Amino acid sequence: MTTTADPSVAYRTARPEDRAAIEALDGSFVTRSVFEVTRPEDGFVLREVPVDPPVRKVFPQDDEPDDEADGDDDAGDADRRTFVALDGGVLCGFVAVAHSAWNRRLVVEDIEIAPTHRGRGIGRSLMELAADFARERGAAHLWLEVSTVNAPAVHAYRRMGFTLCGLDTTLYDGTPAAGEQALFMSRPC
Repeated sequence: MTTTADPSVAYRTARPEDRAAIEALDGSFVTRSVFEVTRPEDGFVLREVPVDPPVRKVFPQDDEPDDEADGDDDAGDADRRTFVALDGGVLCGFVAVAHSAWNRRLVVEDIEIAPTHRGRGIGRSLMELAADFARERGAAHLWLEVSTVNAPAVHAYRRMGFTLCGLDTTLYDGTPAAGEQALFMSRPC
């Protein structure tokens, strides 16, 4: 698979041997703004606010491997895929997805691009591979969750055609991300 976004990057379905590189990928980010959620009586208001100093978010590594995003189980599960991006044979990004037949939704479980490769269209190309898979499975839309702290990702998803479709103010309670809220976004296939 190839893309016009960056001709030096190749795309393919993940293989078991990609697992270590997927787990080692640096998904951290720095942002100069976050989304603030206020809850008036009827609904909620979301607004982007600057932060100073900038926020650096590093996602904790799981003690147990994440079988959803490692490519190991994809071959045996027709409803899951992990696609990888390779620059010169080195993994620089991935997207892990799962089809939910009952509501015709393709859930983007994880997408990460190495910091050195961001802004080159790799995330968009991976998302388009996910959308192709969604159409193959009969999904009507892609759906994902993102933290209110991850403003760079929210902006990237919006550029990819995603719109806000929900909020959970308690999803991260009891986790290292406590205090953040979850935004849900979707886009048609």
